[in-house]
Amino acid sequence: MKYIALLGFFFCIGLSGCGKPAEAGGAGKPLVVGMDMTYPPFEFKNAKGEPDGVDVRMAEELAKKLGRPLKLESYAFDGLIPALQSGKIDLIISAMTATEERAQSIDFSEPYTHTGLAMLVAMDSPIQGVDDLKKPGIRITAKLGTTGETWARANLPGATVNALDGEATCALEVAQGRADAFLYDQLSIFKYCQANAATTRAILKPFVEESWAIGIRKGNDTLRAEVNGFLDEFRKSGAFSRLGDQYLSEEKKLLESMGQPFILR
Repeated sequence: MKYIALLGFFFCIGLSGCGKPAEAGGAGKPLVVGMDMTYPPFEFKNAKGEPDGVDVRMAEELAKKLGRPLKLESYAFDGLIPALQSGKIDLIISAMTATEERAQSIDFSEPYTHTGLAMLVAMDSPIQGVDDLKKPGIRITAKLGTTGETWARANLPGATVNALDGEATCALEVAQGRADAFLYDQLSIFKYCQANAATTRAILKPFVEESWAIGIRKGNDTLRAEVNGFLDEFRKSGAFSRLGDQYLSEEKKLLESMGQPFILR
């Protein structure tokens, strides 16, 4: 997905040459992090136009831990992996699900978020679960390049799948009756159900479990080890829980009421 915003826009500062991969480790050189900055509360621009969100704060702390200045670059979600492979960025921190398919192209850190695919349907829809999506003529919408799109194309051969650039647009497709279900991560489905409370309802129990991780260029084992060391310390310090309280307090209460563990852990 998706879960995941926002961070500034920068060029190839600190790289050995534009388009060339940054060196492993790279102490003192800018840590260039790519994000799709349209995914609150993980990565977005706040009212002041500044990068904000869970992943932004985490990236800041990671750069500080590595002793490197942080550079944030904004990309469309489906452009993040190509940017990493070409050396334009050092890391992807963007609510990205660590899938086997993506792992053929890039490496991943240890997971830092555990979530799953859920669905948004119309308020009066007969759909109650994933099995109902397998009926003929179902219209599915999903954000382009996300695991929701991938899952739908692989598992719903009888459905029409319409992949769109923005998740808000996908939610609107359901709210206005042009799609039967929007497949996306659990927290986003909850958010878009709240935004369209009169016309939609959320089926929040995940039908596919997922883990989000930090994307790292293949072979950059030094940086991967540094990132994993940081995540271990960040987790043990209680920082993930504090970010949850800051950015996801309502969602945290919802998951607890459902008897499900909080996603940041």
